[in-house]
Amino acid sequence: MRAPAALAGALAGLAVVTAASLLFGGRVTPAADLLAVLTGAPDPYLEAVLESRFSRTVLGVLVGSALAVAGVLIQAVTRNPLGDPGLLGVTVGASAAVVTAAAVTGSGFGAGSVWIALPGALLTVLLVHVVGGRSRENGTVGLLLAGAVVSAVLSAYVQAMTLTRPGVFDSFRFWVIGALGGRDLSVAAAIAPALVIGLGLALVLSPSLNNLALGDDVATGLGTPVALVRATGILAAALLGAAATATAGPISFVGLAVPHLARALAGPDHRWQVPLAALLGGILLVAADVLGRVVARPGEVMVGIVTALLGAPFLLLAVRRGWATR
Repeated sequence: MRAPAALAGALAGLAVVTAASLLFGGRVTPAADLLAVLTGAPDPYLEAVLESRFSRTVLGVLVGSALAVAGVLIQAVTRNPLGDPGLLGVTVGASAAVVTAAAVTGSGFGAGSVWIALPGALLTVLLVHVVGGRSRENGTVGLLLAGAVVSAVLSAYVQAMTLTRPGVFDSFRFWVIGALGGRDLSVAAAIAPALVIGLGLALVLSPSLNNLALGDDVATGLGTPVALVRATGILAAALLGAAATATAGPISFVGLAVPHLARALAGPDHRWQVPLAALLGGILLVAADVLGRVVARPGEVMVGIVTALLGAPFLLLAVRRGWATR
């Protein structure tokens, strides 16, 4: 019963943070005023405020869910409790694509960076998979090594470009922090296909991931096509991680921390872990965004900074309690 209860609690939590995200910002907007606008009362200022907060709330839920489910998939297929989308080069691939485009065009892209970061992240994961698949190492070791090597090379490329070209650095530094502001729902529409495919594959793979957790030999004995499940899981994680990074920039700890929290609440069954992680990821990112808006009024602390500050102590707690090694 604990998994259904956790899922119901997460749904309630998501409703609470969604309401908070609509009410809190540079100033607190009374619920009665927002309800009046929603029912048709003309107020151009409140309409603009509501539109902005609604867009970043929707994007926060989508990005947080995508990162969390990608983390569940990567930790399951690699059996690495420290796995997150960055392990496959998603983050650094998107960064390299944005830096390259800024160097070529000489300008930043704002919300339009999603069309640059998304293919960059996907191409990087494809490169990691091709290089790792040719390794003589068995299982996921070759894949992890390939991810580390490709990430190191691309990180060096990004640093070289940003340090030697001040114009590129100015365009890149706002994107690399990770933020939800300044983006409208057209971004959600752009990443929707990747999210739908990635989440659908994660749900379909859930029973097979339970078998994979028992070891390759046992999973094969149970009739699970291990190589196909692993490749499909990596594809789904790449789609989700790339869509999230392209939308909001690199955001750390969500893909790493939320799977451990979902596992602690729902148990080892991935059929519950995947939907619960999707809800918890959305809750965490929206809550972090609201906190960033409240603590720095009238400005804001970008959500990527808040998640890093919240995620570090959580990861330390997970290690001390043994969550990260189960």
